Amino acid sequence: MPSSQFFAESPAEVGLNPDKVQALLERAGREVRDGVLPACQVAIARRGKIAAMRTYGRATQGGVERPATDDTRFVAMSATKAITSSALWLLMQEGRISPDDLIVKYAPEYGTNGKETTTVEHLLTHTAGIPIAPGSPKDWGDRKRRLERFAQWRPEHPPGARFAYHVHANYWPIAEAIERISGVRLGDFVRARIAEPLGIPGLRIGTPRELQDRIADLAWIGEPAHDDEYRKLGVTPPRAGVSTINEGVVLEFNDPVLRETDFPAGGLTTTAGDLALFYQALLADGRAPDGAQIWRPEMLAEARRIRSGELKDPILKIRANRALGIVIAGDDGRANMRGFGRTNSPLAYGHPGFGGQMAWADPASGISFAYLTNGFDRNDLREGRRSVALCSLAGACAE
Repeated sequence: MPSSQFFAESPAEVGLNPDKVQALLERAGREVRDGVLPACQVAIARRGKIAAMRTYGRATQGGVERPATDDTRFVAMSATKAITSSALWLLMQEGRISPDDLIVKYAPEYGTNGKETTTVEHLLTHTAGIPIAPGSPKDWGDRKRRLERFAQWRPEHPPGARFAYHVHANYWPIAEAIERISGVRLGDFVRARIAEPLGIPGLRIGTPRELQDRIADLAWIGEPAHDDEYRKLGVTPPRAGVSTINEGVVLEFNDPVLRETDFPAGGLTTTAGDLALFYQALLADGRAPDGAQIWRPEMLAEARRIRSGELKDPILKIRANRALGIVIAGDDGRANMRGFGRTNSPLAYGHPGFGGQMAWADPASGISFAYLTNGFDRNDLREGRRSVALCSLAGACAE
């Protein structure tokens, strides 16, 4: 849990409506109270402070099933990608790497099978053509194995030609570049250059074994939605047995060995409070609470610039709106489908995570929001409704 200095005395202190914040908290806890989810954690922040943070439910932590608390940490899944990207921004602003650079300049092992022209930007915008590349998160911890994976992957299309959400493979060469340029592991880089300067040392990609006893184990819950529920929404039901993420692969994140690995696309363990404060630093022009400049404002402006143009998400049938490793809400009325609510401004940005993890910031309101759960709902329609409801409530909390 963040230290007490980061907590406002009340939502009103940071210009949030207490009744609206309470409605947000009530909605966050509802599915735990109803027995749908085992546990969840929510935080909303503004003006550099957490206005409210709550944890609900129970979770297995350190092998023991017990109440989840504000000290319980959750696996953020793909919300990790924004943290890994922000680490790369630090090297970009130092002139040590550029979005236009070919990734083989930093990870030559990647330059096989038509991937030779892949740029850093292609990887960050999910246009590299390797959306479901072979490999397990566990491979990342074995350096020899991960480099072998780089060489094995074959792109589905020329780099830059199309957008398709990449589950995790695009972040492997990004993290490799960070490690080779900086000379330290990704997790160590994030801790030294981001988490500790921001006063949120609990924000970790890769967690030592001795610190894992507060991480909530993941669990699958519920049954998939029926086909007629999809049809009522005008959505084509998913084909039986077809999924981009296998349930067993998700449960690998309960493995202490994998948790120690600084897996760049989904290995972040954190509290919702720490994650909300990370986004508060981005809203504060990249400054830490003590005024130290972490990211330069011009770098953040470049990081938020949409680079995917008119490329569309083949599943959602809407513009991808991808910047340098983050998603931009946009002004086309589809922000709720990109991991934001119906009340965010077009400028809102962030990155959601599989299983219903949410994390974003809105420059228009100054609000940052994070929601984490260890309950991975097989009913993706219910999960989607939950996400839209919570993000919409959070986005409307400013007075």
